[in-house]
Amino acid sequence: MDRFVFLTLDGLSRGSVYAASALALVLIWRAARIVNFAQGAMAVAAAYVAHSVTSATGSYWLGFLAAVVAGLLLGALVDVAVMRLVDHRSPLNPVIVALGLVLLIQAVLGMVYGNEYRPAETPFRRTALSVGGVAVLSPFDLFVFATIAVVVVGLAWIFTRTAVGLRMRAAAFAPEVSRLLGVNVGGMLTLGWALASGVGALAAMLVVPTELGLHPHAMDLVFVSAFTAAVVGGLDSPPGAVVGGLLVGLLLSYVSGYVGSDLTPLAVLALLLAVLLVRPAGLFAPVAARQV
Repeated sequence: MDRFVFLTLDGLSRGSVYAASALALVLIWRAARIVNFAQGAMAVAAAYVAHSVTSATGSYWLGFLAAVVAGLLLGALVDVAVMRLVDHRSPLNPVIVALGLVLLIQAVLGMVYGNEYRPAETPFRRTALSVGGVAVLSPFDLFVFATIAVVVVGLAWIFTRTAVGLRMRAAAFAPEVSRLLGVNVGGMLTLGWALASGVGALAAMLVVPTELGLHPHAMDLVFVSAFTAAVVGGLDSPPGAVVGGLLVGLLLSYVSGYVGSDLTPLAVLALLLAVLLVRPAGLFAPVAARQV
């Protein structure tokens, strides 16, 4: 029972990071109807910015802030300088461009920083606390939970309680009507890219210390898990992305703890395949109107 409790809490901690990455994918999908396969590489680039700032200043928090700012700027740059120039008449074109961005970003990071793993600092200890003799969460895990909760609540507030959020939603679902009403659709799209990339950068800062360290490919497997979480929850559903991320985290924790870590990639792919076969739109996708 103690092992089950530990694996459950550990899975929820990992799943919250997957939820943040999945939420970034959902933001891009809702804004531009694009699955941003470059999200992981962009997040790693922001994490390297944090590494450089922390190394230069000795402050983790300045590096953390620099990563989020770098993520926001990189997301806006990718939209303005790359995605705006892509012919969107074929849905395959943005996918190919995003995959090209992955190769480009990872190659540049390898040339600038090298391909060796670099240690990633954490602001709090990663040693698990014990409650009643049972190892539970570490201070860093609690920090992860709190950070993701603030991000989820903040995004929900922006999209449901602010005029900017209303314009972003209108620009995503009815761009032509929004233009007629005076909404800057291009600006809202760029803002969506920036927010998604900023959330992805924050997720990288939370997950990289729990992996082998900082590396140009550090987010590759994390992106697969996040993409699975987004598909499980539904690409149109931010709450679904959060729930999907937690489910994927629990699945990986249980499989790793009871079966073996070598089978975790297969477990993620099996879950993705099962959802695509049974409910391709995701568990939390809205019900489509019947066509007569």
